[in-house]
Amino acid sequence: MKAEFVNPFVTSAFQVLQTETKSEVTKGNVTLQDSPLVSDEVTVLIGVVGRVQGLVLYGMSEKTAKGIVSAMTGETIAVFDNLAESAVAELGNVVTGLASGELEQAGYPCKIAPPSVVVGRGTSISTLAIKRLVIPLQTRLGDLTVHVALRETF
Repeated sequence: MKAEFVNPFVTSAFQVLQTETKSEVTKGNVTLQDSPLVSDEVTVLIGVVGRVQGLVLYGMSEKTAKGIVSAMTGETIAVFDNLAESAVAELGNVVTGLASGELEQAGYPCKIAPPSVVVGRGTSISTLAIKRLVIPLQTRLGDLTVHVALRETF
């Protein structure tokens, strides 16, 4: 997978998380995986189609999701309910939307699908034949992992 497909997601995730959570973000070691993803407690899935296609996934614990949503809304979120789910989906949507704009500027126009959210640990999510670059991000609210599984289409 080309670095130019992944870098926009890292940059956008840093920007959005720092802005929304008012928290410093650090990046862990990036790895390449080709096995199906086993979902975290909360996983946001967003499809990408165009000159690049595949999936981008954002995984986190429920505690991290509630912390991020609390920071975004300014209210303490004690229960991961429909509002929290919608806010986490929108967070993934904003990151992916910004990244897709960067991809377009680099000559890879693409569109993103509306986000889906999987709640519950242990669901197997296949990215089919596309390997995933896994980018762990740490914030004061907890860890969020970005999985980018994109390939170029012609």
